[in-house]
Amino acid sequence: MTETRPAAIRREVGDFLRSRRERVTPQQVGLPSTGRRRTPGLRREEVAVLAGVGVTWYTWLEQGRPINVSTHVLQAVARALQLDDTERRHLRRLAGSSTPEAEPSECDPRLSAAFQPVLDKLDPFPACLQTSLFDVVAYNRAYRFLFTDMDLIPPGERNCAVQFFTDPDWRSRYVDVDLVAARMVARLRADIGTPAAAGIVDDLRERSKEFARLWARHDVLPQQYETKRLDSPLVGQLQLNFVSTSVSATGHRMTVMTPTDESTSLRLTQLAGLTVATTRV
Repeated sequence: MTETRPAAIRREVGDFLRSRRERVTPQQVGLPSTGRRRTPGLRREEVAVLAGVGVTWYTWLEQGRPINVSTHVLQAVARALQLDDTERRHLRRLAGSSTPEAEPSECDPRLSAAFQPVLDKLDPFPACLQTSLFDVVAYNRAYRFLFTDMDLIPPGERNCAVQFFTDPDWRSRYVDVDLVAARMVARLRADIGTPAAAGIVDDLRERSKEFARLWARHDVLPQQYETKRLDSPLVGQLQLNFVSTSVSATGHRMTVMTPTDESTSLRLTQLAGLTVATTRV
């Protein structure tokens, strides 16, 4: 295929391949260990041999040079590096061998108007409509007070990842902070490849050392069903199942949070009944 990817995306491909190459040992792929190595994992020439490609071509791929990349060759490299299904999809997307998804708008008023009645019907379960990059487009009353008073955040700044890594109050709502941080970064990486994603990543790398450290790990995680523990200053601890449904026509996802126990259910009812998030209930 003709090379059309931006230089930043080509560098992302190289960084990702390098991180995966460094985690695979010669023994794992049936190669003999040849004494002391200056770097962990496989050498570039070993990956090239395992994938059946030229050493120079693979070196250029890791260096982010503008070379043509076929789906067949990418599959061979993925096998050589023992990538799992999520990592293979991520590599194909970065390399431009899969059809790119439309980049959803974070503030289309028509979309908000269409989904708002649905979200409101879900009260007292917190629910919101998000882009794949964690921009919150619309939300119901229970979600409004889940982390802070969302109405007080300007629409263009309602991004869960940005708030998590830059706002200590938002971050303090999570009980399992380290786990949430790692998963959030890995999910964001799964959607890298658009100008909007690159902008958010660049901003967070500058503003958060923790984000920069986690981003450098190159972990990739798809959307999952998760249980999270939150500590609301208004109603107390909440244990919630996070369930997300893709809106295929627009590229958004609708996330609904349901209680795992009766006490959480009662506290969500309290949360949905608030009008101003100023006092502890």
